[in-house]
Amino acid sequence: MTDEPLILGIETSCDETGVGIVRGHTLLADAVASSVDEHARFGGVVPEVASRAHLEAMVPTIERACATAGITPYDVDAVAVTSGPGLAGALLVGVAAAKALAIGLGKPIYGVNHLAAHVAVDQLEHGALPEPCLAMLVSGGHSSLLRVEDVTTGVAPLGSTIDDAAGEAFDKVARLLGLPFPGGPHIDRAAREGHVTIDFPRGLTSRRDLERHRFDFSFSGLKTAVARWVETQQRDGVVIDVGDVAASFQEAVCDVLVRKAIDAATDQGIEDILIGGGVAANSRLRAMATERAGAQGIRVRVPRPGLCTDNGAMVAALGAELVARGRPPSALDLPADSSQPVTEVVV
Repeated sequence: MTDEPLILGIETSCDETGVGIVRGHTLLADAVASSVDEHARFGGVVPEVASRAHLEAMVPTIERACATAGITPYDVDAVAVTSGPGLAGALLVGVAAAKALAIGLGKPIYGVNHLAAHVAVDQLEHGALPEPCLAMLVSGGHSSLLRVEDVTTGVAPLGSTIDDAAGEAFDKVARLLGLPFPGGPHIDRAAREGHVTIDFPRGLTSRRDLERHRFDFSFSGLKTAVARWVETQQRDGVVIDVGDVAASFQEAVCDVLVRKAIDAATDQGIEDILIGGGVAANSRLRAMATERAGAQGIRVRVPRPGLCTDNGAMVAALGAELVARGRPPSALDLPADSSQPVTEVVV
């Protein structure tokens, strides 16, 4: 027997219905039902479609996770659920399901922050988080630099995107190049067949920008630069090498992300960088961060790609840490907050 808490986590902030089951820092089940194929024909996530998909997938995904873990819902010590940020309707489905489960089982409920969960999930692979550490979270909706002293009590934001997030830029550039949605994996694969031949701009890296936005990100200008380059080549009748454009764009994104993360870690006197979020699955970002940070004596932790994208395991991991550290649970009337700040780890 073990005294480590057994937690069921539910994630529905976007288009994946995720249910994870964790005991302490041990992952027992990570069941995901994705509606990405339903959104692909629209070139992006449609909130109403995502919400309906969550409704249809919720019970089967919970059942699949429990079967994989070899438990019944009655065995869990608590239920954790993403309460925000995310798509309002999608969050409501997950929060409502978690409330029903908690009430029916007579278990406490923890409404947790999606971004903090992306930090906590690394514990399932690499053990307890260094305290402090610098977290760089990069996804379709977020590009953030965070100082993490204790993932259960508060996370201090150092910088964030002022327009398009990195993942959003990947999706839009992929569409320009005729690649499928979601764009990140397809850009990554195309880039491996190409070369960095185009010097695309690095947003918010000039001396003037660094005075006001030292740790902030901007990828809107980069996306526009790629679009204009492609339009110019097409107008001139030049055949576009998709691999070269993908590699050059990817290099620009990763260069800015890694450069600012190392700068922030150095400024804060932090020796460990944790990278999370869907874009953390990008092979070039992982390699560049490890190489450049290592040269500065900074360690880099990145979960395996399957734990970088949205999943229930990350929610369960944060829930397990909250229970283990004796943090109070949420009230049963907890809301779904689409703009929940990262400083609010638990509702």
